Amino acid sequence: MTALEDPSGINRANPAAEIAARAEAYRNWGRWGEDDVLGTLNFIDGAKRIEAAALVREGTVVSLSQSFDTDGPQKGWRRRTNPVHTMTDTGVDAERGNQGFPHGIGGADDVIAMPLQCSTQWDGLGHIFDHGFAWNGRAAGDVVTSEGDLVTGIEHAASVVVSRGVLLDLGRHLESETGELPDGYAISADELDSCATAQDVMIGRGDIVLVRTGRLARARREGWGDYAGGPSAGLSLSTAGWLHRTEIAAVATDTWGFEVRPNEFDVPSFQPLHQVAIPNIGLTIGEMWDLDELARSCAERARWDFLLSAPPLAITGAVGSPINPVAIF
Repeated sequence: MTALEDPSGINRANPAAEIAARAEAYRNWGRWGEDDVLGTLNFIDGAKRIEAAALVREGTVVSLSQSFDTDGPQKGWRRRTNPVHTMTDTGVDAERGNQGFPHGIGGADDVIAMPLQCSTQWDGLGHIFDHGFAWNGRAAGDVVTSEGDLVTGIEHAASVVVSRGVLLDLGRHLESETGELPDGYAISADELDSCATAQDVMIGRGDIVLVRTGRLARARREGWGDYAGGPSAGLSLSTAGWLHRTEIAAVATDTWGFEVRPNEFDVPSFQPLHQVAIPNIGLTIGEMWDLDELARSCAERARWDFLLSAPPLAITGAVGSPINPVAIF
């Protein structure tokens, strides 16, 4: 373990220095060429997908998506609201014959309005910047404008995010009785490794790693509360080195913010691991995934890897996307 991977060594009074040290140490700018738009998703190749497809033995599918409806966790922070679903044509209209269609045919149509990151989603590479720089060292203002992400829009990943998925159930590994980590618990790189060892699963290049903390399970039991933006277990800033050296393609959690909250500083800070991981490592991050049924399915099979299909919607210029990821056994 390097000094940067030791959570006890974080200087809690100097987030700027701690972020900068990891950004410099783990920066992947130029690794896949100056025109790259995928970052660590480049680790997924045809051979990796063939490996992942070989994990399908039963045809059992588990959805890893939360619902998209008004009964969601969002509370309006930075205009993030829950989805609003509206019917524009209904069965009532069809019964009354007022839709204007011939020979008795009728139909229903609907529309949804929502932020792209209101429920289960990917953070795209244009979502976070570091000192005005986006992924691969580009000026943030040259990448994302009022017209959207003109360079690394989420649409570039639409045919990419199918790979071997690996669940690390840290909730069950560290809290065997409850399966839920307490708020503010910072998961270390050593704990990620010890969980993988306990589950007898290897993490390899191109894998998509899913980290279950148990936070969503508690929200379902107790109510949403501060699930969106409040305290939560999550990855420590010190895991940046693990995320880099394992060469995983992407990572996702069952929490709103992926990393531990409150963040690991005694002075103002905001999502320091995002600041290292997205614009510097080039890592795609998933949040608010439902990993509870997946954890049960994996435990029943004593098997923690599977084919994972989690493509974003091809929304041109978007910096994130809602998804319905599925694990296939």
